[in-house]
Amino acid sequence: MRVLVTGGAGFIGSQIVAALAARGHDPVVLDALLPAAHPEPPPRPDAEWILGDVRDREVLARALRGVDAVCHQAAMVGLGKDFSDAPEYVGCNDLGTAVLLAAMAEAGVEELVLAGSMVVYGEGRYDCRRHGRIRPGPRAAADLAAGHFEPLCTECGAELTSGLVGEDAPTDPRNLYATTKLAQEHLAAAWARATAGRAVALRYHNVYGPGMPRNTPYAGVASFFRSALERGEAPRVFEDGRQRRDFVHVRDVADANAIALETLGDREPGVLTAYNTGSGTPHTVGEMADALARAHGGLAPVVTGEFRLGDVRHITADSRRLRAELGWKPRIGFADGMTEFAADGLRGAAS
Repeated sequence: MRVLVTGGAGFIGSQIVAALAARGHDPVVLDALLPAAHPEPPPRPDAEWILGDVRDREVLARALRGVDAVCHQAAMVGLGKDFSDAPEYVGCNDLGTAVLLAAMAEAGVEELVLAGSMVVYGEGRYDCRRHGRIRPGPRAAADLAAGHFEPLCTECGAELTSGLVGEDAPTDPRNLYATTKLAQEHLAAAWARATAGRAVALRYHNVYGPGMPRNTPYAGVASFFRSALERGEAPRVFEDGRQRRDFVHVRDVADANAIALETLGDREPGVLTAYNTGSGTPHTVGEMADALARAHGGLAPVVTGEFRLGDVRHITADSRRLRAELGWKPRIGFADGMTEFAADGLRGAAS
């Protein structure tokens, strides 16, 4: 199968390209090499390479020739610096997706795997002993500044119990990046209905592993911690470090993409199906920082009490649908993955 991988030179995209090639497929890399993701030129993948932007129709027309399916990874990621990033996020993520889907429709390419994100859910699942399932609103800055990080029951103010989120849960994006990721899914669903295309959105959890970019506000928390350790500094953990996340290794995510691409032909046309893509074993951010610091032999993490308004407290989703329907399962456990990540290099120039 000939597969166009947008963002194929990036952290996740490059691993997908390698996984596809290892499985006998023919990946084609399209990447604009945006400085936020590539502070220095990345290693050239062992695949056909096209330097260009997904918003460029002429580039897309060339990139889509002879292609059977598209794996769309190109996007700006992370929370960024502030809301002044909004035009870039919407332009890269949403306009870029719209232009790509229009070009796919013109080229007759009918199969798509989209890089989604668990951030579309907002806060995770919460239950109150008295009132059952509760959907807390955004956390107030005053509460966070006072060190009150846990959402409370909106009915009685009691503490809540967090749980796993299924794909059928309502979406409630809480920041700019999350909003653009949900818009990408809506665009892909509209494309599937209009063209009888087959589409899957893989809602990634916190992806980590070798090749993450260093020293950038657009990277994930694992990269922040690993960059600090490389500089000889202690990782700085926001809030109280008890935020729960699901850290999934990048090679497991690449395998999920390859399996999703291989099974697209069996899917119902005209429908986009979302799959949570996580390890299935949640950990706190503090646990991740401790594991990484120990494996690296660096300074112990410092819990700062700082916060970011766009962050949610707990978000861990149930990935059983992906395992049951596509037969995927993660192969790299938390301890082994963090040990590898602590030793492997990051991408980009150190500073």
